[in-house]
Amino acid sequence: MSEESTRAAVTDLYAAYARGDGERMASLIDDDVDFVIHGPVQVFPFAGHHQGKGAVLEALGRIARDYLLESYLPQVTVVEGDHAAVMSDVAFKQRSSGRTLRFHIADFLRFRDGRLVEFREFMNTFDVVQQVLDRQFTI
Repeated sequence: MSEESTRAAVTDLYAAYARGDGERMASLIDDDVDFVIHGPVQVFPFAGHHQGKGAVLEALGRIARDYLLESYLPQVTVVEGDHAAVMSDVAFKQRSSGRTLRFHIADFLRFRDGRLVEFREFMNTFDVVQQVLDRQFTI
């Protein structure tokens, strides 16, 4: 893939996620996608390793059941060939508590033929868990 087509695929994928367009997202995900959200599965049951489009769509559905997306704003996108890195500022409302969680995410993606084939997501899980539990850490 050219960098231009990779950038277009990234933009399309993130825009579909932000507007809650599951059908468009599904069309941009390869059947054999390798997808990892790094985080504690005890707190975030949708985190962990997911193999295949069905498993990824199920994980994304779990996120939507537990959290309402308030904003997902990519701040930096770097593209090299079929790879991309995206840093975003996000806000999700925890449905069970009504608390809004605000944090930064770093995603690393790889595309093939316009579809996502590899995804790795990282966040400051300590900070996000503290927000989920409504606790402040002091030194």
